[in-house]
Amino acid sequence: MKIRNFAVEYHFYRLQIITCLITNMWLKTYPHLFHTAAACAGLLLSATALSAQEQNIAVIRPTDTPAEIVRKAANVVPSERQFNWQRQELTAFLHYGVNTYTGREWGDGTESPAVFNPTALDADQWIRELKAAGFRCAILTCKHHDGFCLWPSACTEHSVKHSPWKNGKGDVVREVSDACRKYGMSFGIYLSPWDRNSKLYGTEAYNDYFVSQLTELLTQYGKVSEVWFDGACGEGANGKKQEYDFVRWYSLIRRLQPDAVIAVMGPDVRWVGTETGRGRETEWSVVPKDNLDQETIAKNSQQEMLTAPVGDMRGQDLGSRKVIEKAKSLVWYPAEIDVSIRPGWFYHADQDSKVKSPKELMDIYFTSVGMNGVLLLNLPPDKEGRLAEADVKSLRGFHRLYDATFSRNLLTGSKVVCRLSEGKTGNVVDGDYDTSVLPDMKGGRAVFLFRMKHPAAFNVLSIQEDIRKGQRVEAFSLEVKDARGKWKEVATGTTVGHKRLLKFPIQTAGEVRLTIRQARAVPAISEIGLYRLVE
Repeated sequence: MKIRNFAVEYHFYRLQIITCLITNMWLKTYPHLFHTAAACAGLLLSATALSAQEQNIAVIRPTDTPAEIVRKAANVVPSERQFNWQRQELTAFLHYGVNTYTGREWGDGTESPAVFNPTALDADQWIRELKAAGFRCAILTCKHHDGFCLWPSACTEHSVKHSPWKNGKGDVVREVSDACRKYGMSFGIYLSPWDRNSKLYGTEAYNDYFVSQLTELLTQYGKVSEVWFDGACGEGANGKKQEYDFVRWYSLIRRLQPDAVIAVMGPDVRWVGTETGRGRETEWSVVPKDNLDQETIAKNSQQEMLTAPVGDMRGQDLGSRKVIEKAKSLVWYPAEIDVSIRPGWFYHADQDSKVKSPKELMDIYFTSVGMNGVLLLNLPPDKEGRLAEADVKSLRGFHRLYDATFSRNLLTGSKVVCRLSEGKTGNVVDGDYDTSVLPDMKGGRAVFLFRMKHPAAFNVLSIQEDIRKGQRVEAFSLEVKDARGKWKEVATGTTVGHKRLLKFPIQTAGEVRLTIRQARAVPAISEIGLYRLVE
């Protein structure tokens, strides 16, 4: 017999009543700020307090059974901004500033603006090459830890306005944002909270200073799709550390750029935990909300040395049934997987021979985008102000390899057999993410059988869920029918999410079947594909 703890339940429901009252007040007065406060200030939300499109937080009650918790997890979905961000797949980091000219990775704030003097800065080339390679967003380091601003900020003299470049009349942020609009790319900003130049750092006045700089960037350069904070919090010029007012910053972003995701030290997107370009074999976007830890993220994010994921939001198991059963609430919090095309984050000439090859970039695509993440690839402009030849050559090679692999789904035109409760079987091979199916999961399994027009050779499986209906697949397998008519298992996986890619030895077959072996609820399957990767 289960004994109820009425004292615990009383305080829980009392908190929920208060939460709902606060929720209703905020929704009526500040609807655009509501989700910021909810995500960042720790406000508990009942599922009924959110619209159907924005139920990306679920409260776990003390009386919830494991089955009820799994059901809640299956119905947590991304916000519209999170969904749009995930659909990009490929995003780029542009690390550029005084470090480019001093040869350092982290400046100390004492650098003279005079060192910043590119001879042929060409932001058009940066964005043109990224766009041609399939990237959808470019994020510029508008200010790194050294405090030097790549725009003529009215808040400080430590900026391009005191550099010899264009006689102090230049604005790198303007040139990059203009190029993004020209080529139809999204534009993002990185603004380091740590400022080793500002004398205000370590005082309450610094938060006002930071808000002023953030406001300049959010109001003077058009639409911003991503704001990136790494949370680094070292000592400033005065030897003091700063207590960051994150909630105030988040609220400002939501007000000025409501469609922008706030990444890494923010409520929308989390850091995967390493800078190796590798996600997890089992990557859940639905995770316990009470698992966030600023100090551990700040300690290891954007370090010169690559670190292995350990503990907290960097562990290997973030969202399994065992983990979510202990949660107080669940939130949609997807992973961004950052890595540099070079050993360093800023340009160093002695690393021209150490640029990742097209094959290495393709491997990273599989272990980032192909593991339910978004890739953030850093390409640092050189001292001239251009993407280096070695970087461009590798980027173009990656795009050719990508096109050669994924230009044609070998299952297109196949006869698809599967019992469905919603949709048409052909939806999973029509190349349209927006047309998904709900398979009949009676018995806890679903089988998609494909009879191809002609036998084909393949070594890559791609599966996608429509994450707007939740992330639900927990286990799946792929089998091929061999020449003797027997089924042979060639690949297995756990989570799917937005996209899961699996590589395996080359198989030649005309009949294959994909089995969903376990799911938290009926999954919405958008696309299934087989491809040939030439190693």
